[in-house]
Amino acid sequence: MANPNIPTPHITAKEGDFARTVLMPGDPLRAQFIAQTYFEHPVLVNNTRGVQGYTGTYKGKRVSVMASGMGMPSIGIYSYELYNYYGVENIIRVGTAGGIGENVKLRDVVLGMSAYTNSNFGRQFFDGNVAPCCSFKLLEAAVKAARGLGMEPNVGALYSSDIFYDEAGGAGKLKKLGVLAVEMESAALYLNAARAGKHALAICTISDHIFTGESLPAQERQTGFTRMMEIALEIA
Repeated sequence: MANPNIPTPHITAKEGDFARTVLMPGDPLRAQFIAQTYFEHPVLVNNTRGVQGYTGTYKGKRVSVMASGMGMPSIGIYSYELYNYYGVENIIRVGTAGGIGENVKLRDVVLGMSAYTNSNFGRQFFDGNVAPCCSFKLLEAAVKAARGLGMEPNVGALYSSDIFYDEAGGAGKLKKLGVLAVEMESAALYLNAARAGKHALAICTISDHIFTGESLPAQERQTGFTRMMEIALEIA
């Protein structure tokens, strides 16, 4: 029997169009870049609202990529629908992050073991403080894949913020807690995965640093951060 929830208001792909593993950058143009650069025979399966989703093969494995947009409300919608309606088992975020820790530099790859957050997204699940964590299965595989590609990833906590231009200035306190980087999506992704009994991991590249003021241009952010993409594809 066809799933009555497909298509959704946000995804017009048909049932079965997505692979079990979906790479999820924020930027639709990065999704397009991944599909066109790495996939064999990529097929566009979604373009609703310009949020491009593709399915193809990589080293003989069927894999998909679809953008999430920016922020937890956006990735919360797309990851929910992929997990609960389209049968996706694994979502691997491949995005950018701002460095917080002194031990992370521009272009470093960070694997988000957990995601601190200032968001209320988790209140729907528990009327207290929740602790969003990644899938250990995916984290373990990503560390192994990174080392196989000649990289030593930074593994630790991310900070998922609802605010990009943040006047609260909380990064200094988070730095003292060992948080590696700030981004805007992972906490919601991890919580949706936990609720659905699925798997999620955020693999991020440091595009700027909160304390040094260093920053990389938009074009490099879109197409230049290939190391995180290759790690994700290896574990897809």
